[in-house]
Amino acid sequence: MSTGLVEQVDDDLWSAIGDPTRRRMLDLLLVDGDGTATTLSQRMPVTRQAVAKHLGVLDRVGLVRATPAGREKRYRVDDAQLARAVAQLSSVGSAWDARLRRIKRIAESIQRTQTD
Repeated sequence: MSTGLVEQVDDDLWSAIGDPTRRRMLDLLLVDGDGTATTLSQRMPVTRQAVAKHLGVLDRVGLVRATPAGREKRYRVDDAQLARAVAQLSSVGSAWDARLRRIKRIAESIQRTQTD
């Protein structure tokens, strides 16, 4: 693996996405277009306060953007940052696919030399 790939992966971004509650929130925001901590908490098995904290994490890494909406904030998924995350995942997946192909070739080579 090249060191360039490691530098391209944003650990904070992937740490935020790694949490299943935050992934569910992103799913809901993508389907609904936007939402508040209150509206999201009504559809999730966590408190409004927990939802607000998760939204704060997503906001810090740029996956959602908040705009004031009365006493609350309305959150929308940032399409550019989501696309960046998808591109990173694709890049990591390609690198692992190449590693696995190499491991398979090595294993096949070892197996051939043991049967000869």
